Amino acid sequence: MSQRNLTLLTDLYELTMMQGYFYAKDANETVIFDAFYRTNPDGNGFAIAAGLEQVIEYIENLHFDKEDIEYLRSTGIFREEFLEYLSTFKFTGDIYAIPEGTVVFPREPLVKVIAPIMQAQLIETALLNIINHQSLIATKTSRIVHAARGDGVMEFGLRRAQGPDAGIYGARAAMIAGCIGTSNVLCGQMFDVPVKGTHAHSWIMSFPDELTAFRTYAKLYPSACILLVDTYDTLKSGIPHAIQVFTEMREANIPLTFYGIRMDSGDLAYLSKEAKKMLDAAGFSDAVISASNDLDETLITSLKNQGATINSWGVGTNLITSKDCPSFGGVYKLAAIKDKATGKFIPKIKLSENAEKITNPGNKTIYRIYGRESHKIIADLICLVGETYDDSNSLLLFDPIATWKKTLLAPSTYTMRELLIPVFKDGTCVYHSPKVMDIQQYCKKELDTLWDETKRLVNPHEVHVDLSNELWHMRAQLLDSYHFD
Repeated sequence: MSQRNLTLLTDLYELTMMQGYFYAKDANETVIFDAFYRTNPDGNGFAIAAGLEQVIEYIENLHFDKEDIEYLRSTGIFREEFLEYLSTFKFTGDIYAIPEGTVVFPREPLVKVIAPIMQAQLIETALLNIINHQSLIATKTSRIVHAARGDGVMEFGLRRAQGPDAGIYGARAAMIAGCIGTSNVLCGQMFDVPVKGTHAHSWIMSFPDELTAFRTYAKLYPSACILLVDTYDTLKSGIPHAIQVFTEMREANIPLTFYGIRMDSGDLAYLSKEAKKMLDAAGFSDAVISASNDLDETLITSLKNQGATINSWGVGTNLITSKDCPSFGGVYKLAAIKDKATGKFIPKIKLSENAEKITNPGNKTIYRIYGRESHKIIADLICLVGETYDDSNSLLLFDPIATWKKTLLAPSTYTMRELLIPVFKDGTCVYHSPKVMDIQQYCKKELDTLWDETKRLVNPHEVHVDLSNELWHMRAQLLDSYHFD
């Protein structure tokens, strides 16, 4: 991404609004935009933030080439003075974000942009494109990894992804959320993550017989010998031939360090149990039994509940496309405009007939509240920048909609952590993105802060995102001020 100029990866109305600001407003007027989402995907109890590294690359490379200016001129929409402004355009604002791999919840800003309105407006589309996609795939992956109950999950979806970028960055997000490897070699190269794979049915079919194909593969890859056993007949041919090859390897004193079988069709619960019996009887009780074939968290859970002996899962289409929930739904809304005379931010709010679509105004940050002893998340608190808290004092939390629902945290029973961190200051990146596998370790720790009830796949417990008293009153006053008779 850093080698491509994605400045025109935007919706046309961002540019037409920019031109409108250029002529009708102060182009340097400083504003705040929040990027957030309203509903957890898949009915999940949380989401996982991902994509920040690619947002950074996009912002650092934000500029209009001569070819871009010529194209915009050719549309007949833009005036020369505005095009001249674009020719020297660069991002000079501030960006705050929740780090990748963090567990997040609806309505809290994942990214906060403080910048001149022209700049903040332009980056909306690309920022949402990047964050929405990777956060969606990371969240879907976390569900699949949770369903696997400690078994390894491999990302195998490249050929079914919606294009090369979706395959590459979807695999990156899947690794963040807990996959042990990806079949995507370019993703492996770009992000230094493990690449894994076995062989296709075509490998078996290209040899005179199945046994020869297995023997040849085992000779080439003795330390990573996973044999696909369902090309002809899983129980009568594939597994017996795999056992024969494993026996030959053992007799030849070839270490069986990582070996086993993969099944890609049939009744996986039944076949895996029969395969386990056959492998155990032959003395290969530690053999990997891997499965693929349109898996997702629901099917994996069902197979587990049926007693399937599968201990390795290759998941493709349903992971890389988040097939049953293909959109994350993140939005980007104006929250405040700086008053030039006072230097203070004037809060802005979007109204709606739907209560959940009414935005939270002002310059905000987020505190995560943990139980001091449990280290589990109690709630998230959205508050105004400048509000201070002391965990040696009591803390009253209340539902911002059903305000009579309150929780009083006693002094020294909780801890707090601010989630938004500075990423850009005055147009310069001040944040170093960790390696993907380091983000994965961080994400595992983040998931450990959730109660099991929040991680369940069906009807999870909701983690509350509350507003501070000061923010709630600001919001209420703005709502009252827009009352129309």
